[in-house]
Amino acid sequence: MPQIHFIEGPVGAGKSTYAKAITEKGSFSHIALDEWFARLFSPDRPQENFVTWYIERKDRVLALILNHAHDILATNKDVALELGLIQRAPRQALFRQLLQDGIKFTVHILDAPLGVRRERVRLRNTEQGETFSMIVPDHIFEIASAMWEPPDDLELEEYEHIFPTQASGNS
Repeated sequence: MPQIHFIEGPVGAGKSTYAKAITEKGSFSHIALDEWFARLFSPDRPQENFVTWYIERKDRVLALILNHAHDILATNKDVALELGLIQRAPRQALFRQLLQDGIKFTVHILDAPLGVRRERVRLRNTEQGETFSMIVPDHIFEIASAMWEPPDDLELEEYEHIFPTQASGNS
């Protein structure tokens, strides 16, 4: 039965690098919210009130990506979703809905120390290499890092989780 592999963790944890590596090993697709978001909305990105602007658009992109993921699952292929589900309550709500819909999934949680993540993001901003989607200024990095809520004991018991030792590269 095909399944979704959620690749989650704070900004700069190595999610994109990890997702690309596992999709190269398996026969499934990788969809990253940041890539879709950047292509759809970056030209309209405001200088101020970025967080409010981002949240309003993120839900629309998530719905589109999840719909596309269902289409991929229907072809009997797995899909790796990198959705930036950094807050526990919305993450759990989505996971519960997927369980009700009978969709199998595994959650891959990556993390790294704050200083390491900050430097990765700064380097990614400068190099704009393979895992680059959009500039993440320091103040946005700090906001997103503060918002990250790792899985609690209940979430760990309720859903299948993998904690890869991979924490190198850029996310």
